[in-house]
Amino acid sequence: MKISNLSGTIVNVITVLVGSGLGLLLGEKLPERFKNTVIQAIGIFTFLIGTSMMLKADNFIIVFLALIVGGITGEALRLEEGLNTLTERLRKKVSPNSPHFTEGFITATLIFCVGAMTVVGSIQEGLTGDATLLYTKSVMDGITSLTLASGLGIGVMFSAVSVFLIQGGLTLLGSSLSFLMGASYINNLTSTGGLLIIGLGFEILGIKKIKVVNLLPALIYAPLFVYIVSLFK
Repeated sequence: MKISNLSGTIVNVITVLVGSGLGLLLGEKLPERFKNTVIQAIGIFTFLIGTSMMLKADNFIIVFLALIVGGITGEALRLEEGLNTLTERLRKKVSPNSPHFTEGFITATLIFCVGAMTVVGSIQEGLTGDATLLYTKSVMDGITSLTLASGLGIGVMFSAVSVFLIQGGLTLLGSSLSFLMGASYINNLTSTGGLLIIGLGFEILGIKKIKVVNLLPALIYAPLFVYIVSLFK
């Protein structure tokens, strides 16, 4: 696979980095009380994105089972504990005064990497070389990363690594993963991701601590359960 076939992902990574950088500069100039208001706005915005994604499901039982089995898997693997340890070490090295580092990283990663544009755009580029959808997504992600970084800090910038690995991986495996472009796969995967994003909204607003990282395996189980259901149709 040539680097040119990853042009959509590379552009997306650049827009996230640029947007996050501008957001960090903006955040540094904001007084603390303004930052608190921005974080509250981000929490509400996160709810909006999550809700819009959640409603995409065409089979809520699949989404429910994916969350249950995914949560059990995540707890067994101690994913939350492992990621928190990793991000805490990273935070101490790059930005010791960034209290929302992990929240920023996870929130941005889910918003940028879960959804129809990510799946369809990446696979489409891998299959045909057409990155138009990912270019459009890049602009949207650049603006969103600016907003997120202004309130949640530098952790948002590190989500660019997730964008590169996840979108790049989908592109490289385009021909093998083309089945994921089916409506049922995309809708139920997007809905599952939307619920995880809503969980992050609760955490950002300080309403309830939800182990979202331990629920991440649900994003694997959702398309798996869609496939299993399709066998009986």
